[in-house]
Amino acid sequence: MTDKIGFEEVSKIFKQRLENEIRGDSGEKLSETETRDYEQFKKQYLPKHLSVYEKICKFSEETLPFKPDPKKEPEIKEAINITHLNITPTGVYSASLLIPLTLILTSMIVFFMVPVLMGSEGNLFFVIFSLLIGLIIMVPLQQLPQTLANRWRLKASNQMVLAVFYVVTYMRHTSNLELAINFASEHLTAPMSLDLRKIIWDVETEKYDSIKESLDEYLNTWRKWNLEFIESMNLIQSSLYETSNIRRLETLDKSLEVILNETYNKMLHYAHELKGPLTTLNMLGVILPILTLVILPLVVSFMDGFRWYHLLAMYNILLPAMVYYLGQKILSTRPGGSGNEDITEKNPRLKKYKQVQVKIFDQEVNLNPAAIAVIIFIILFVIGLTPVIWHALGKSDVGIYDGPRGKVFGSLAFVEDDQVKTRFLDYRERDPEVPGDLVGPFGLGAMLFGLLIPLSFGLALGIYYKLRSTNVLKLREQSKTLELEFAAALFQLGNRIGDGLPAEIAFGKVSQLMQDTVSGKFFSLVHANITRLGMSVEQAIFDKQKGALKYFPSDIIESSMKVLVESSKKGPLVASQALTNVADYIQRMHSVDERLKDLMGDVIGSMKSQVKFLTPVISGVVVGITSMITNIIGTLTKKMNAIGNSSSGVQGSSVLAMFGVGIPSYQFQIVVGIYVMQLAYILTIIANGIENGPDKIGEEALLGTNMIKSVGLYVVISLILVIVFNMVASNIRVH
Repeated sequence: MTDKIGFEEVSKIFKQRLENEIRGDSGEKLSETETRDYEQFKKQYLPKHLSVYEKICKFSEETLPFKPDPKKEPEIKEAINITHLNITPTGVYSASLLIPLTLILTSMIVFFMVPVLMGSEGNLFFVIFSLLIGLIIMVPLQQLPQTLANRWRLKASNQMVLAVFYVVTYMRHTSNLELAINFASEHLTAPMSLDLRKIIWDVETEKYDSIKESLDEYLNTWRKWNLEFIESMNLIQSSLYETSNIRRLETLDKSLEVILNETYNKMLHYAHELKGPLTTLNMLGVILPILTLVILPLVVSFMDGFRWYHLLAMYNILLPAMVYYLGQKILSTRPGGSGNEDITEKNPRLKKYKQVQVKIFDQEVNLNPAAIAVIIFIILFVIGLTPVIWHALGKSDVGIYDGPRGKVFGSLAFVEDDQVKTRFLDYRERDPEVPGDLVGPFGLGAMLFGLLIPLSFGLALGIYYKLRSTNVLKLREQSKTLELEFAAALFQLGNRIGDGLPAEIAFGKVSQLMQDTVSGKFFSLVHANITRLGMSVEQAIFDKQKGALKYFPSDIIESSMKVLVESSKKGPLVASQALTNVADYIQRMHSVDERLKDLMGDVIGSMKSQVKFLTPVISGVVVGITSMITNIIGTLTKKMNAIGNSSSGVQGSSVLAMFGVGIPSYQFQIVVGIYVMQLAYILTIIANGIENGPDKIGEEALLGTNMIKSVGLYVVISLILVIVFNMVASNIRVH
């Protein structure tokens, strides 16, 4: 019995020693941090609060189960696992069938059955249009999990350089893979942070026996898309087995070098291969549709059944959907880079900067940008609807006409057509034989008021994104400026600590040398907290109330300072070397970022000019020409109608029968203006995605600028040309 007890005690001692050695000599433990991450992960993922899509899939599977092809099930399951969706392949396919059926049945009820029951004619166009849309969207709905998985991969792959950077940075001073992965997860945002936490979580829940096994299983999910990330992480793991510290550090450096070089090479190939897809997108989604608009007024004049809502269905639904789909296809092939992150996701306290901050009686009030945008939209939209409201109220048309003493502006109720120069509404009869069937407005005044409707959409969206992103973008740019300077500052700080100065004094020395820079302000604030408030170095940097990081939110700076604090425990030389290496890493990452921007700059330059200048200008010219053609056709129709009446309707009616009233200028301009706004929105998202990856803050900032500029330029060009061309058309006389 004694021997047995002795063996168990010895076994326990050796197991404890082995565990301590695996965890490293630093004595650090994961317990508190890991428990926090574990609880956070459980809170976010174990309850599986169903999203709208998850609810639809679940309902569809219960209502109309439709199983996919067994050959496709593994691919769908893989996509579901990647995106952490709580659905099944059967639910996905059931939803892809039920959603189109619901759309088709709803359109049949709303556009056909209800009108017929109310005694009017049903609109078969929208029924057929909904049927086509339903059939078209079935395939994209079946592939939606794969699409979401591609977006997840794109965002995660954009964070991989930073992930390797954080792991390498930590492992240089503490050779512990589990602690390094946890350190990286703390400084990254979703989705990469959640993936890294799941690696640790799977070990905690004993799904895998070791961190290496869990990490290897995760890396296998990237084998088809990002081999350089796998190679870098394998090099990091191999550093654990190096017997020499010099070789261990060289292996870690090599891992970061591999992912940086491969990222640049893949982006180089991507930039070269972009020209073809972007040309196709530009021609099919922008050039051809806009050029088609030039001849469309003439074509529809001979098609009496063509209505403005047919144009809306093509230009505001089908074409934008096609452009967006092609753009997403282009973005799905983008390799990962070192993109920008939304700093408000990591620091919830910064979300207040997405509000409009106004001081009222020395009190800071935060206004929601959405409320401001909605107010602007309603005001402009209602004013833009004035012609329709005016006609609905039964008011008589107004305009400019030749009076006894010259041109007069007033009611046109008792004015002859020959005397009228310009009409505000100008509603026309679709068929002279059917009185009361009016179409319009065609008038110049209505056309000018109608410009406010696309302006209401573009300006409201632009202001919303502008107000929402401006403050956050400024904060991020300040952080980026600090990060660029920080490499040099870290060299200075590392050298001072290496010379034997304590960190408390070294901060003050470096702040004096760099006092006119952002980095100098950061170090000065740390020094002030130490000397004036008696804080430790860790408190002076990380304190939630007074810490320097509160005023300089940056994950790279935060991680650098954590490395300083942890490495200082092992001595000044270790801390000095750690800071020097972090500074070197930051400079190398910045160098690759700049090279990637140069690559993407030439590729998307034409797309940016398309959004800001070419599309709104060409569309404005088209609207001006269309307004003139419509005015001329309307004048000719009235004259031919008069000629037909004077000649017993023989010649005039035969010529008149060739023409229809066409599409009213008011509705035509609204459709084109909204199309310009949609193109500006979609092309901005695509251009930002190609250049920066999934950068939400940068995307919102660009949307705010481009929406206002693009739609504003379109309105100005249209306003000028509509007035000029209508003046030309008004001088045309038929005798």
